[in-house]
Amino acid sequence: MFALRDSVRLTRRPLVTLALVAANVIAYLLAIRHGGSLIDGPSSETVVAYGAIPYEFAHLGSHCALGAAGFSQSVLCSGQAGVRGTVAPQPATWQTAFSSIFVNKNALAILLAMSFLAVFGATLEDTIGRLRFLALYLLGGLAALALAVAANPGSVTPALGAAGAVAAVLGGYVVAHPRARVLMTSMPLLRRRELPAWGALLLWLALELVLGLTQVITPAGSPAGVVYCTQLGGLAFGLLTVRAFARTQTLGPPRAAHSGAP
Repeated sequence: MFALRDSVRLTRRPLVTLALVAANVIAYLLAIRHGGSLIDGPSSETVVAYGAIPYEFAHLGSHCALGAAGFSQSVLCSGQAGVRGTVAPQPATWQTAFSSIFVNKNALAILLAMSFLAVFGATLEDTIGRLRFLALYLLGGLAALALAVAANPGSVTPALGAAGAVAAVLGGYVVAHPRARVLMTSMPLLRRRELPAWGALLLWLALELVLGLTQVITPAGSPAGVVYCTQLGGLAFGLLTVRAFARTQTLGPPRAAHSGAP
C-alpha cells in the first residue's frame, strides 16, 4: 500500500519534505552507481560501507568491512573474535549514522518510504515548521539506530533505510492530526481506500513487518525482529516528542479538512 494524499490543506509549500525525498532518491542513485541495480538496490559492499553497523557503535574504534570468511563473504570487524589484522578503510562511524538514513535497500523500500514521507511529512512540516520538522526527521532516524544498537550491540548487519526516520514522522503526524484521513492505493490493482491517520499508521507497521520478515526491504541476514524494533523506536520518538517540536502547545484537528476521495 502506498500513500497518495491526506485531508489536511497545506498553507505553504513543503520545501523540506521535497528536499528530503530528493536527497533519498539521489543517495539511492549514487549508491548503485558502482554496483547493484535500480530495482535490487546497492551492492553488498556499498551497504556495508554506508549502512550503520551496531557493532561499530557498541565498540568504538572498531571498523567493519565485507571480507572473505571461508568460501563466502561476511562482514568482518576489527577487534572481533577470530578476526586478525586490519580492516579495509571505511567511512567514519558517525558518518554512517546519517548516511544509513538516506541509503535504502531497494526500489520497493524507497518507493514505500518516500510515498509516506511525501504525504505525512508535508502536513507535519506545515504544522510544526520547516527546521523543527527537519530536526524531528533526523533525530527520529538516530533514535531508531540507537534502539538497534541497544537491542543487538553485537550485530554486524548494517542498519539501512529511511524507515526509522519516516516512522518518527508518522508518529508525530497522528498526534498532530488524529482525525485526518489518508487516501491509500494498493499495487498492482490500484484500488484506492481512505483510512483514518491511525489506520494508515497501523497498515504501514503491518506492511513493514511482513516485508521485513520476508527480507524484501531489509539487508540480507538482518534479524527481522531487531529491524522492526528500530522502526518502533522511530515511531515512539515521533509520538513522544512532536509536541516539543510544535510551534504551539496545542495540536488541534486538521485545518480546513476536506475529503481525500478523488
